[in-house]
Amino acid sequence: MNEDMISFLCRAKKATYAGHGAEAIPSRPSSHDLIHTEGELTYIDSYLGGERFSGEEALWQAGKPVWAMNYTGRVTGQPFSGDFLKDALAHVPKDIPYRGPSFYTDGTYKYEMTVEGDISWFTGYEKITLDGRMIYELYFHGGTVV
Repeated sequence: MNEDMISFLCRAKKATYAGHGAEAIPSRPSSHDLIHTEGELTYIDSYLGGERFSGEEALWQAGKPVWAMNYTGRVTGQPFSGDFLKDALAHVPKDIPYRGPSFYTDGTYKYEMTVEGDISWFTGYEKITLDGRMIYELYFHGGTVV
């Protein structure tokens, strides 16, 4: 993936789930689908579930898939804040464009993300803690598609 694709990926993430973007028509029964397109680049995030969920984000260039990431997560405690998660994800950095930043905090909520690998082949984990108690976790992995 080149720099333009990575920049697009970050913009797309901020415009869809993290940005409270509108859902598209479900591609599968009960799926939540979010789509962002700019020119020949298309990003689709499609997930199933709510408090326990699994999904996939993917990027196409001119109709050809070039990158994908699978994820699965769960809420493990309360009070979980979906708005805090979206705020953390809206801070996705270009140097690690998978989920949110390595560390983000707002009040007593703390988001942490670790990743191994690079954009072509990676695996990672994120969690949210509240007052030091884990209330959310997610595993992700993916890479380029050839």
